Amino acid sequence: QVQLVESGGGLVQAGGSLRLSCAASGRTFGSIAMGWFRQAPGKEREFVAAIHWRGSSTYYAYSVKGRFTISRDNAKNTMYLQMNTLKPADTAVYYCAALKRASSWGTTETYEFGYWGQGTQVTVSS
Repeated sequence: QVQLVESGGGLVQAGGSLRLSCAASGRTFGSIAMGWFRQAPGKEREFVAAIHWRGSSTYYAYSVKGRFTISRDNAKNTMYLQMNTLKPADTAVYYCAALKRASSWGTTETYEFGYWGQGTQVTVSS
């Protein structure tokens, strides 16, 4: 079992940066691939980025590639999302989640992830 808590959201101007954190409890964090998702008002939750349990492999949504960087520190049971060059379109509630099955690595489907955190709001003003 893994429990996840996101933090680091806030209000930032377009072009600015934020770093989100996802703190995990449970001894299995270091062996689970993790992901970030986001949900804007009136829209479905969408994939942002994922990182392998080793931290050596990552993949991103096209809309954030080159601007966002996902990373993790298994010793601290924490995953991060560094967000640079933020745009108003990045405004959303950001969630972290754990990949349910290792064989699903590479997926962007929401249903393949579980143990969702409560989310942290990111608002980018123009």
